[in-house]
Parts: sequence; C-alpha cells; structure tokens
Amino acid sequence: MRLFRERGYDKTTMRAIATEAGVSVGNAYYYFESKEFLIQGFYDQMTHEHARAAAVRMEGVRDFAERLDIALTAWLDCAAEYHEFAAQFFRTAADPDSSLSPFSNESHPARATAVALFRDVLMDSDLAPKLDAELTELLPDLLWLHLMVVVLYWVFDRTPDTARTREFVRRSTPLTARVIALSRYRAFRPLVRDAKGLIQDFILPTIGRTPLPDRPTSTPAPTSRRRKPRKSAT
Repeated sequence: MRLFRERGYDKTTMRAIATEAGVSVGNAYYYFESKEFLIQGFYDQMTHEHARAAAVRMEGVRDFAERLDIALTAWLDCAAEYHEFAAQFFRTAADPDSSLSPFSNESHPARATAVALFRDVLMDSDLAPKLDAELTELLPDLLWLHLMVVVLYWVFDRTPDTARTREFVRRSTPLTARVIALSRYRAFRPLVRDAKGLIQDFILPTIGRTPLPDRPTSTPAPTSRRRKPRKSAT
C-alpha cells in the first residue's frame, strides 16, 4: 500500500513489491498470481475489518436505520486512509473484465462477507420481523449495492474527511429505511413482487454475467379446441 501511495498503482510492479517485502519474485507470484490478486487480498482483509468494526458498533442497537448508518459509516472509517489513491483502483475496478470489479467471480469472498454483514444489519434489527420473507431474502444484496453507490460517491469526493459522503450517508439512510418499512403494507405488496422479479432477473446474482431470462412464449391451442373454418355459403 505504501508503494501504491508513492508510485501510483499502475507504476508499481510485482518485482518492486517483492523486493520491499523481502521475498523473491517467484515467491510473491506463488501467493498472488498478479498485482490484481494482491489488491483482491487487500479487499478481503479490509472487508473483514469493516465487518468486525461495524459489529462492535451495532452491539445493543435495534433500530434498523441506525444500524444501517453505523455499517456504512464504519466502511468510510476503515477505508479513510486509502482514499488518496482510490481513484487509481476505481479505474481498474470499473473494467467489467477486471478481477478487481466488485461484481467479478474473484471478488466473491469479499462480496459475500459484506452481504453477510448487511444480513446481520437487517436480521438483528426491529424491522426484520415486520417484513415480507421474500424481501428479507433479497435485502442484504440490495443493501450491499447501496454501499457500492456510497463507495462510488466516496471515490470522487474531495472534501476534507470526505464530509460530503458522510453527509450523504446521514441523510439517505433514514430515507432508505422508510422506503423499506413501507413495503410491509398490503398496498405495496404488488410493487414488492414486481421489484423482486426485476432484481432477481437483472441485478442478482452477477451483473452482466447472466443471460436474459427467457420470455414466456404463447403456445398454440390444442388441435381439438381449434375452431374449424366455416364452409362457404356457396
């Protein structure tokens, strides 16, 4: 991470990293087949740090909006020291073919850890028992996508201590909680079902990697039920 700060991500080679770490280049490649996988290891480590920090702060808190705010703010605190070169990582992560993409197969361990955290955010809150079971199943993944929106905003935030991102989290979290809470009312059930289908078909589990769902095709009626053409009057 120090080399990335000093030289930038693109100009830091695996050979330079191995030299600074005091190991051979071959040994470095034994554990990480490329620089991208080294960063993936960093992602995994930071995700676990975030989950631990959030769990400690949420202890004893039952209000869903407050728990969500804690989880998002904990990520900003854990990532704060890496903000200065976040844009360099984002350029690589934005490539859909990059292993650093948050939606890649290689990112699955970090993604699964984050989704598990948001499952705890929901299930240990006062809101979980009031929600539809189908929505409860989907919400952890949707809350992780909400975190990705926060991360994108954070990458481009140049205010001191990323103050605008923190304010965005503070103001958007209660709104998110209210929208989710409204879904438990009967009038919103059809909307929830439509949203569930849309999310499952086009967003989860992997953006851009799954084929479009098959559209139902109309089948011809059985022959016995078809009307016979009328005979001509002549």
